Amino acid sequence: MLRKRFGIIVCGVLVVVAMVFAPMDRAIALTEEQNLLLQAWRYVSQSYVDDTFNDHNWWLLRQDYIKRRLNTREQTYEAIADMLSLLDDPYTRLLRPEQYRSLKVSTSGELSGVGLQINLNADSGQLEVIVPIAGSPAEAAGIEAKDLILAINGVETANISLDEAAARMRGKKGSSVALTIQSAQTGEVNTISVIRDTISLNPVYAKLDKHNGQKVGYVRLNQFSANAKEEIVRALDSLQTQGATRYILDLRNNPGGLLQAGIEIARLWLDQETIVYTVNRQGIFDSYNATGHPLTTAPLVVLVNQATASASEILAGALQDNGRALLIGEKTFGKGLIQSLFELPDGSGMAVTVAKYETPLHHDINKLGIMPDQVVPQDPIPYRAMTTENDAQYQAALDLVTTSNAVAKAG
Repeated sequence: MLRKRFGIIVCGVLVVVAMVFAPMDRAIALTEEQNLLLQAWRYVSQSYVDDTFNDHNWWLLRQDYIKRRLNTREQTYEAIADMLSLLDDPYTRLLRPEQYRSLKVSTSGELSGVGLQINLNADSGQLEVIVPIAGSPAEAAGIEAKDLILAINGVETANISLDEAAARMRGKKGSSVALTIQSAQTGEVNTISVIRDTISLNPVYAKLDKHNGQKVGYVRLNQFSANAKEEIVRALDSLQTQGATRYILDLRNNPGGLLQAGIEIARLWLDQETIVYTVNRQGIFDSYNATGHPLTTAPLVVLVNQATASASEILAGALQDNGRALLIGEKTFGKGLIQSLFELPDGSGMAVTVAKYETPLHHDINKLGIMPDQVVPQDPIPYRAMTTENDAQYQAALDLVTTSNAVAKAG
């Protein structure tokens, strides 16, 4: 018998699910550690997008791992992580209890930490700063985009996962964390102490601009958190009241967030078009569609860059493929896989790739990204420089959105 309870929908992540399985191995007295490993095995067995399991016999692997000596919880975690590594999928991974809690908190709109968006550099594999969050302790400490984080409290980041690095930088407000940073600009290495603070993940920044005699509403979406749609609606209402007749939606440096928020925000701009297709392990297509109630049909240009990822790419792809907006900037990150989060009985969790997605025109962008309609190369810039004269991508967007014959269809 299988019992399920469903939770929030998470970005780049389709579903957060906690499942409790009745024991399948009644004839064998299994230890608590073996049962935990078996439950992790079952999640992958039933849900993983590749039913060849990267050309591994998943059943034989089960037999192998269940025979291992698992005396401690850490040994069990290591065995699960080792088993998942055979899939050669960086997005299918074990989340220890602290990591799992942190991931759920980060989608709620507020957390305590230093305020950095981080990723692993695709070429070097080193922990790299995508961008510091505006007004965060990290920004105040002078940490900049493309800087490398070599160590956290003396622990070398080369030896830990991305999730663990994020968890180590989070912590109680007022506590300090030592970050060893290599500057992207000078190459110098320094260790700095950063005081953690509450990071309010207000996902939206908006302002009214004027260009070529037109009033342009600028909306920057930093993350698809639980309050993202509400904040976007509030921003658009305010800009419309101020007389905005066209818009720029900035998705640069947006790593994703809640998938459902991305779907809801797409519906604010689209009429009844398809937003995204999902494809499961059986090759079965499903789709999310707009509902016929766009908040605005005004001309729209979308800014993207190499750090525009996951749910941001779903939104950008939907707007581009449906002819609702033109994209300006650089090719996006290229994450076209969808994960489900599964909760394990001890409070840990697993992210498992369960499907892939395609844009409305059936483009598979995984590892390929989305190419903008107008390419404008630009080195990463801090938030404070965005929308200024030093922001070439924004200036290009202003020119395009105020040129009526260059803008995609409205509505």
